[in-house]
Amino acid sequence: MFKTKWPHNQLTLSVLFWTFYFMYEWLSVPAMTSEYVRYFINACVIVPATWLGAYLTVHVFFKAFYLKDKRELFWAFTIATMVIVILGRRYFNYYYTYPLYYPEGNRMPFFALPKLIIEFVNMYLIVALYSLFFFFRTYYEQQKLTQALQKDKIQSELELLKLQVHPHFIFNTLNNIYSFSIQQDPRTPDLIHRLSSFLDHNLYEVKSQVVSLDKEVEYIQNYIELEKIRFGDRLDISLNILSKIDQFYISPMLLLPLVENAFKHGAGKVNDHSWIRIDFSIRNETLTVKIENSCPLQAVDIQPGRYGIGIENVKRRLEILYPGKHEFNVLSEINTFMVILKIQNGASA
Repeated sequence: MFKTKWPHNQLTLSVLFWTFYFMYEWLSVPAMTSEYVRYFINACVIVPATWLGAYLTVHVFFKAFYLKDKRELFWAFTIATMVIVILGRRYFNYYYTYPLYYPEGNRMPFFALPKLIIEFVNMYLIVALYSLFFFFRTYYEQQKLTQALQKDKIQSELELLKLQVHPHFIFNTLNNIYSFSIQQDPRTPDLIHRLSSFLDHNLYEVKSQVVSLDKEVEYIQNYIELEKIRFGDRLDISLNILSKIDQFYISPMLLLPLVENAFKHGAGKVNDHSWIRIDFSIRNETLTVKIENSCPLQAVDIQPGRYGIGIENVKRRLEILYPGKHEFNVLSEINTFMVILKIQNGASA
């Protein structure tokens, strides 16, 4: 919890604390009595003794014993330090301050309990104040560290979620393009270009926090054209852009898992003619994405909350990036499956 070497700002604050305390011991009373030399000598003795008690208690005993569950040793050393510094302060007052300035003070014995209590209160009120100052500062630093670690954890989770494009898709696409090239199919160059663009987006755009929606749609279109190789004429797919989208920004690769889901659990499970419809529209600064696909009859039995890795991936990213600023609905009916996503513009983290 505590570092052996103090951060620069924490050391500075500690120096300021003890400097202000020294100035208080030296200048507060002389401001009324003008006894600056006397109280300067007093501050030169009292402040180092108080600092020693605070330093040993907070920075040595607390770390060495209390944080390691050696509470008995912590209290033993703390109390021993209290006794030593209080007796040292009492010794200074009894043999220096009182004889010079308060001779009547020596009428009480050295170990007079009321005097020892006063010395304890005067000294350990400052030690307690310093401890509060230190622990509040440390708590603040720990909170900042915790927030930074949480942010790093969330960022790492987002990066992992973004990269969950199935490797088998790349493998299958390369095999299909290879077959096309052997047959000297004229579509081969276009497919290679689309695969190149798809991989470029995967490798570079994914590192951005947001991308323009038109780029993301282009990425999805490349994916669709590559997937159409294996489905051929038995798949009817349409992608409709119903409004201007180039001014809208979105987290990269947020929508692809939903499109993948339509292929994998829709067209991929229907042996005869299948269809997918994808609609993009923006109204009142809110993006609406509808993805609907044909599916086998048993798809209506899917239980809420159990829609597969792709949809759960998107739901988790939405919770992180658009808290309270998105809607996500899944509708499953006879032979059809639909996902409706709404995101407010400017909501992305």
